[in-house]
Amino acid sequence: MAPTIKVTNNTRQKADRTDPWPKALRLLTGRDYSQVELRRRLLDKGFAATRVDDALQRCLELGYLDDARYALNRATSLMTRGRAVGPRILLDLRQRGVSNELACQALEQARELCDEEELLRSLLQRRFPDFSYNSAPAKERRRVVHFLQRRGFSISCIMDQLTRKGLETDDENHH
Repeated sequence: MAPTIKVTNNTRQKADRTDPWPKALRLLTGRDYSQVELRRRLLDKGFAATRVDDALQRCLELGYLDDARYALNRATSLMTRGRAVGPRILLDLRQRGVSNELACQALEQARELCDEEELLRSLLQRRFPDFSYNSAPAKERRRVVHFLQRRGFSISCIMDQLTRKGLETDDENHH
């Protein structure tokens, strides 16, 4: 039996540990990022700022990074899951490095896709199914109202919905 000779391919490059491009691709494979978020993540990993900027530029040119798309997806996701609406979405997007202009555009587009009033109604039904504003103690009323305000709902929308729900509950009890 003839001995086998192991042939190595020396033409293949060794991974350049100073190049943030592969790391950027791995991060973007998992989820979308804003430019600011991705830049921060790459810098935190120890990559040089100039190399990070080059990798981000490449991501932008290839369409892998798009703040407008990211903002719309994030805003829509937060709204449809009942996690945030209105000013709460703007705050979230700004904290993630999205410009104020893009954040406002994304919020308007998300509002076209989601009905905030219906969202509030379903959130109340899901989180507080047995809650009746009319018969609840003041402490419980404040707890529910503050929960909804933290999500970004306006006090007027919250009170309209709670009093409407209270009237529907009263009607059901009288029939």
